[in-house]
Amino acid sequence: MENIDLVIAQNAKMKNISEIAAKLGLDDNDIELYGKYKAKIDLNVMEKLKNVNNGKVILVTAINPTPAGEGKSTTTVGLGQAFNKIGKNAIIALREPSFGPVMGVKGGAAGGGYSQVVPMEDINLHFTGDIHAITTANNAVSAIIDNHLHQGNKLNIDPRRITWKRAIDMNDRSLRHINIGLGGVGNSIPREDGFNITVASEIMAVLCLAIDFQDLKTRIERIVIGYTYDRLPVTIGDLGVSGAITLILKDAIKPNLVQTLENTPALIHGGPFANIAHGCNSIIATNMGRKLADYVITEAGFGADLGAEKFLDIKTKQAGFEPSAVIIVATIRALKMHGGVKKLDLKNEDVDSLIGGIANLEKHIETIKAFKVPYIVAINSFVSDSDKETDALINWLEASNHPYSLSEVWEKGGEGAVDLAEKVIKAIDENNNSFKRIYNDNDELQEKIKKIATIVYGADDVKYTSKAKNQIRNFKKLGWDKLDVCMAKTQSSLSDNPKLVGRPTGFNITIREFRPSIGAGFIVALTGDVMTMPGLPKEPAALKMDVDEKGKAVGLF
Repeated sequence: MENIDLVIAQNAKMKNISEIAAKLGLDDNDIELYGKYKAKIDLNVMEKLKNVNNGKVILVTAINPTPAGEGKSTTTVGLGQAFNKIGKNAIIALREPSFGPVMGVKGGAAGGGYSQVVPMEDINLHFTGDIHAITTANNAVSAIIDNHLHQGNKLNIDPRRITWKRAIDMNDRSLRHINIGLGGVGNSIPREDGFNITVASEIMAVLCLAIDFQDLKTRIERIVIGYTYDRLPVTIGDLGVSGAITLILKDAIKPNLVQTLENTPALIHGGPFANIAHGCNSIIATNMGRKLADYVITEAGFGADLGAEKFLDIKTKQAGFEPSAVIIVATIRALKMHGGVKKLDLKNEDVDSLIGGIANLEKHIETIKAFKVPYIVAINSFVSDSDKETDALINWLEASNHPYSLSEVWEKGGEGAVDLAEKVIKAIDENNNSFKRIYNDNDELQEKIKKIATIVYGADDVKYTSKAKNQIRNFKKLGWDKLDVCMAKTQSSLSDNPKLVGRPTGFNITIREFRPSIGAGFIVALTGDVMTMPGLPKEPAALKMDVDEKGKAVGLF
């Protein structure tokens, strides 16, 4: 049976991307065509638009994800279409899908039903080559490090303390820990190494956090790749190749322009994971969207405890804007799973389990309220939802005085989110936005982590392994102790234990180790068993993919 999302996407009536660019006020000199339906936007557009007022940024987030699906990207796309349907000038800003999850569990990340960005197959596969460029840049650094060791090690780098890993945009558990340099004197210095998935590379983080080309180069210079025998940090700048690495990214830094099924403009650029990185599309794309439209509708990965927290605490600060509203997406199916229902039983009506799972939604609402931003709950409708279940959720939202909208974007496209769009605009117009971050710049690293753990996750306290404690002491000596923090945590739970669904209580968060991302401007705190190189499932999505005799994709979703 053909996947309905793929069929809808393949039957889309796309406009030439030059027409979409023209809608935004861009001419042929502003874009670089990648075929008929994709283009990159030149960074000089920002200078051209410098006197244009900035548009408002609307963030779409969700409850903790479940195998039932939440539809965050689908809601983002549908909402963007709805804005244009009611005559508002809006643009969508999304991340690029990572190839590993497309081949693994998650599948694509281009929306679904009648709320998709297209060309869907291109976006989910190689797109314009940005992630490949990041992979190449990352591995060029690795090659230069090992060549430096082989050629005499002028910087006195300790091979045992090289923290930089190679990268590949694929889920490949066999590459997590490897030995390199084997085979004798001519094959460099033997040492332990490993691979991260490309979207966890700091190169991806700095590309997405840079505000322009020079800022990208400066950030790359600051990236720490390891330590000397004297335990002093060594950077890409010390290796003397920051210019070469930036050069590899000269096209990847430019945002990608595509369209939705309803021909709404969409910028898709950058793709850091939210459970092991900061989970937001590029600042350059978002800031460009603010110049090109009155409203930028964007998303951040996984639930509000991960992507939204990092968007609000890290990205807004580095990008220099405040969010105007937040949409919290929830589905009755996912709430039932948080209430204890197994995936195979989701088709059965179960109001009691739904009510039990609402606690997860309630915590994410509390988190967004802590940031003091207007919010609306979007109930992403599924055909399997019963009237009793829908009424139960709506009754709870109304009794708790939470603004909400029933969203039908998968089935109806933009028309299915007109009510949501109107309520978002009303919330923005009627509320005094008093946005504030969860922590302050001058808070110590441990204080920032505690605020995230207690306010956002609902934890009682934070515990540290001896390794993490030693790292904190070293960070203070190096002046890194007041950088922002990027939590690496399971997406499946508010806690660091993926099995604790719903709204767990009475738990601690344990920091097992840190990974400094000085170029990105934050310290990554690893919790639980979260890994920077995922593995494939027993039956990966790739088993269902094929291509027919005419080159048409089959089984891609």
